[in-house]
Amino acid sequence: MLKRGGKQFRRSLKTSDRALANRRLADLRRQIGALTLSDEKNTTFADVSKVWLSGVRHSLKPATIRRREVCIKGLKPFFVGVSIRNVTRQHCDNWLNKRAEKLSPSSFAQELDTLKLVLDHAVNCGLLLSNPARNIKRRKLRQAEITVPSGDQFQKLIAALRDEDRTFGTHGMARDAADFVELLAYSGCRLAEGASVRWADVNFDRNCLSITGGVDGTKNHERRTVPMTGSLRRLLERLHAERQPAPDDFVVPISSAKKALQRACRKLGFPQFTHHDFRHFFATTCIESGVDIPTVSRWLGHKDGGALANEGLWPPAGGTQLFDGKAGGVRNTVGGKHRPNGCGGPGTAGQSPRNLMQVV
Repeated sequence: MLKRGGKQFRRSLKTSDRALANRRLADLRRQIGALTLSDEKNTTFADVSKVWLSGVRHSLKPATIRRREVCIKGLKPFFVGVSIRNVTRQHCDNWLNKRAEKLSPSSFAQELDTLKLVLDHAVNCGLLLSNPARNIKRRKLRQAEITVPSGDQFQKLIAALRDEDRTFGTHGMARDAADFVELLAYSGCRLAEGASVRWADVNFDRNCLSITGGVDGTKNHERRTVPMTGSLRRLLERLHAERQPAPDDFVVPISSAKKALQRACRKLGFPQFTHHDFRHFFATTCIESGVDIPTVSRWLGHKDGGALANEGLWPPAGGTQLFDGKAGGVRNTVGGKHRPNGCGGPGTAGQSPRNLMQVV
């Protein structure tokens, strides 16, 4: 037992070896000596979480900040009336027992991660001796099943979306939804990336589309360029001719097609496809068309295509058209001898898309 500032600290050194016990006792004395004994000792969990979030806010995207705020809101009730220096494993276990069953594995992991980060900040500031949540483990995340529309399903889905304006009288919103879904499917953009594409990002001369992510940036904070397939170019040329837009105008004036997609999928009896499924559709079609793994990985904005290149399932040799029929436009040959306008890169022939979908 050690004392400092009128508080007793009881810790087991967890050893019967005298020399090891002395070293651990010295470490414990240093930790206790680093504790803050000012008025900050009465700081609450809510206070520390607010300071922590303010300190990391500059490095986080708006969506991540909102997620952290939601997690902190869920954590606060379990630490009300307790100063941060008195937070123990018992308090953490109380949160664990009441929240673990109510949250999905992914939400639980985010809340647990936030709890550990806030308590780590308290330790670093000398407000807490050690992090009592350090050894709490995450629940096992179950891999979500990924559904990717076939080419026939995709064409029927786009037709159904365009028909919604006549059926439901949505005054052009369903047409915009169809355009947005096509943009995602032909470019491989994530939802926020597709919603932020402006006409200034479209380069008809180079036959390329720049993916910048807009104000918030892309997921990995890096810009990338993807080639225009025949379908993507026709879509962009049609929209440009119809709207005569300014460079700063968005290519598609909506940021979500969720409701329109849900209606169309119900009408056709299809699975409930999401925006991200069309990113998988793009990747799948690229691979089936013979585009090599490193190139597809780069178009998708992945840092490393190694995870895609180890599946060992190879299609027949020889490049094929990226999109069959009306969706054609980009070709790629084995060994990377032909690529559209310098937008590709070196590599080998494409592989099966089956497991690619897991990492897109």
